[in-house]
Amino acid sequence: MLYWFFVNGFGSIARHRLGPTVTGLENIPREGGAIIAANHLAVIDDALIPITCPRMVHFMGKAEYFEGKGIKGRFKKWWFTSVGVFPVDRSGGNKSLGALEHAREIIEDGHLFGIHIEGTRSPDGRLYKGHTGAARLALETGCPIVPVAIIGSDKLQPVGTVIPKKGKTQVLYGKPIAVEKKAADEITHDDLRTLTDKVSAAIQKMSGQEYVPEYAQKVKARLKEEAEAKAAAEAEAAAHGSEESAE
Repeated sequence: MLYWFFVNGFGSIARHRLGPTVTGLENIPREGGAIIAANHLAVIDDALIPITCPRMVHFMGKAEYFEGKGIKGRFKKWWFTSVGVFPVDRSGGNKSLGALEHAREIIEDGHLFGIHIEGTRSPDGRLYKGHTGAARLALETGCPIVPVAIIGSDKLQPVGTVIPKKGKTQVLYGKPIAVEKKAADEITHDDLRTLTDKVSAAIQKMSGQEYVPEYAQKVKARLKEEAEAKAAAEAEAAAHGSEESAE
């Protein structure tokens, strides 16, 4: 009930500010479990899908959103839980697998599960290599994957921006990709990679983004290291310059 209260109550405000044009709603299954697999350009992507999809969509959220202290921390936990978000520990291993298990239960119960297959926001507007979690869920449950292309959200909310600008966005729901169920021990890496790349290709075709066959997390880590190295070099050069001036 709270999910639809927020979607209906705040949705009109979000629609007015984000101006989404929606196509392909007929591609969303009317019932039964399915995966909504989208690209990821900005934080507001997680608002654009709920306010444009006629069915409730469950999402994963960073575990940090649920671990805050005090009134603010409790409010954030209540907010994300109310709108269908559940925590995932992104450190990997068994902690991440627990979140995927919960996602599988959601799908098997006949609900929609939303995921950004790049795993994180694109650092530069390009489409990055997809992670295979969505493919594994689809193969283990036999549910279809609906590829979704979000366009323009990064222009309204560039990296580092909290409150998005007013403007126009697009949400394109592509044709469902049918998936045949397989036993967990029969799923191969090739199965996962092939299906993931098929989803990425469908998203890329709709969004028109340039595709990068590299994980966005690795690119972000590299950019961070380069920025830190540059800052250190500039600081060292400034300090050296000060020493020369003093002499």
